[in-house]
Amino acid sequence: MLQLKQLRWQCRRGTKELDVILCGYLDQYYEESNEAEQGQFIALLALEDNMLLAYFFSRNMPTNPEIRQIVAKIRTLIIN
Repeated sequence: MLQLKQLRWQCRRGTKELDVILCGYLDQYYEESNEAEQGQFIALLALEDNMLLAYFFSRNMPTNPEIRQIVAKIRTLIIN
């Protein structure tokens, strides 16, 4: 599994909104999540910024069910 330092670097996207969302998840939930969810988050980080913005700030959802799961969880965390 990737080290937190490497993941933090991948979470920094250049847009404040994505940085806050991704780094927030990493700081608060990543370490306590199970291995499957950690893998989903790592897969999410491989996506383009424009896709991530669409997933978090519009009604778009990924077609990949595993990535859809982590996007749904993070969206729930943003709302709360």
